[in-house]
Amino acid sequence: MANNLICSCPCHSPAKLLSCEVKRKVIILHFSAEKNIHNVCSGEGRKVGARERGYGLQQVLLSFLFEREGQEIQQYLFEKTKQKTVPNVFVNGNHIGGCDATFQAHANGRLNELLAGVQYNYDLIIIGGGSGGLAASKEAAALGQKVAVCDFVNPSPHGTTWGLGGTCVNVGCIPKKLMHKASIIGEDIRDAKAYGWEVPDNVNHNWQNMVTEVQNYIKSLNFGYRKVLKEKCVTYINAYAKFVDNHTVEVVDKKDKVQHLTARDFIIAVGGRPNYPDIPGALEYSITSDDLFSLKHNPGKCLIIGASYIALECAGFLRGLGMDTTVMVRSILLRGFDQQLAEMIGDHMQSHGVKFIRPCVPTKIEEIKPGQPGVYKVTAEMSNGEMVEGEYNTVLFAVGRTACTKNIELENIGVQINPRNAKVVVDEKEQTSVPNIYAIGDVIDGKLELTPVAIQSGKLLAQRLYGNKKTLTDYVNVPTTVFTPLEYGFVGLSEEDANAKYGSDNIEVYHSFFQPLEFSLTGRDDNKCYGKLVCVKNEEERVVGFHILGPNAGEITQGFAIGVKLGAKKSDFANLIGIHPTSAEIFTTMNTTKSSGETVAKTSC
Repeated sequence: MANNLICSCPCHSPAKLLSCEVKRKVIILHFSAEKNIHNVCSGEGRKVGARERGYGLQQVLLSFLFEREGQEIQQYLFEKTKQKTVPNVFVNGNHIGGCDATFQAHANGRLNELLAGVQYNYDLIIIGGGSGGLAASKEAAALGQKVAVCDFVNPSPHGTTWGLGGTCVNVGCIPKKLMHKASIIGEDIRDAKAYGWEVPDNVNHNWQNMVTEVQNYIKSLNFGYRKVLKEKCVTYINAYAKFVDNHTVEVVDKKDKVQHLTARDFIIAVGGRPNYPDIPGALEYSITSDDLFSLKHNPGKCLIIGASYIALECAGFLRGLGMDTTVMVRSILLRGFDQQLAEMIGDHMQSHGVKFIRPCVPTKIEEIKPGQPGVYKVTAEMSNGEMVEGEYNTVLFAVGRTACTKNIELENIGVQINPRNAKVVVDEKEQTSVPNIYAIGDVIDGKLELTPVAIQSGKLLAQRLYGNKKTLTDYVNVPTTVFTPLEYGFVGLSEEDANAKYGSDNIEVYHSFFQPLEFSLTGRDDNKCYGKLVCVKNEEERVVGFHILGPNAGEITQGFAIGVKLGAKKSDFANLIGIHPTSAEIFTTMNTTKSSGETVAKTSC
């Protein structure tokens, strides 16, 4: 029979009594107005197995004679656990949660460890405070876990560092999209006269003002993340963590203070950092996206080296803000993306003043004149052996990224790493080769390097570990957008990948150029915007690839992605009535196939 402990003496504080009671080996708290209760939660002993194993299970009934005492005890419990419901389970002073959390703790072994006296500083430590790590930490904390996030940013070669939030918030998606928007505003200003606005011929852009506003916004996000972690009872540790064993990390803060922390589970969410090529002058005289968005001086004449989406996005907004911009490309644009659309992006950028040097690789960088900006000479070699030289104020490398796994001592614990890219090998549950260690986000091998993917996988992982859920992250048909001057949004397969998977004879491609109405008064980018649907013939023309090049492509792609994910066919697109006048409606009226050879140039709405 469980013990019923009654707190009814006015000389004792209920909160003080509770603070003592939760230190018992096992305690289950209930609330009732009755003085005598038997088997308040009759199923917990059988399901958890504690009673049969002799763990000394205690059911504690707290009954209060005065409403004030009830409010006091409930307030104490909420402050301690952030849980308003009962039962409320503690083991050896560790909060487990309610019934569901207790069953989950039993299923994953945590309950047995606590009952046996195994103690860790935390239930979960997450290494990396980016989008995925933060999402996982908040979800785990909401499920009753004691969670810590270790996040520390090593400065770039030029000393750039940033706050909590990871790459996306600080040196990726957020500042990139804001600067992309700044360049689009410049285009709109040039079109404004056609819409009746009386604007001067020369409207100048102030780089320093833009950077200040962007960085102020980012700092507000950094503060917001710290605030939310505190509200969610997640411990934020601004220190560099590396493994000692599979349950212990050594953390070192910026003052070189060292401490050792233990946890039952770990999530590796360290992301990656930009690569530098091994050529003379690269580290000393060039920057990466880590540095660009907080650059305090106007970058001047720019050379972007690389053909990734980061390279083309940066080149696009730099040119849109008035910079003399050149892109040096080793081979193809946007490797892994649909190559027809990739080349259309390059053609559009070139028509707007971006210069391309391809195929070409740099061989050395020399400083001609120091300053902010300085002047640097870049020597490079074309594929035919011809040497080329040029002088630039800013040289930016965007030639890929490497996972930040090198110095966190994963070799100490046997976590499997892909030696080619330093990424962590995981299974479909994001579990590494060490059972209590998981990985999410850009650091995992063979998955998409996208912020929403990291967030989704972090949340679902926490729910599987601590919420008795089973849903896995679906890495198929994930929509994304490249924020070049004409945005490129897509979901599903490129035309090349569709041909390889299903056979080119089994693929039909519907396509069309289109002219956004907002471009019509100025004739901007006439027949540059484009859409196509890649369909599998023998599956009733199921759409396996959706592609759009045009303004607001991200917003359009996000909406259509659900259809592609649910297996929409070309007939479903045709049966959908479009919204007029919009760019998106082109996908409801697209009837020309590539195989027909007919022109798809748009001449009217």
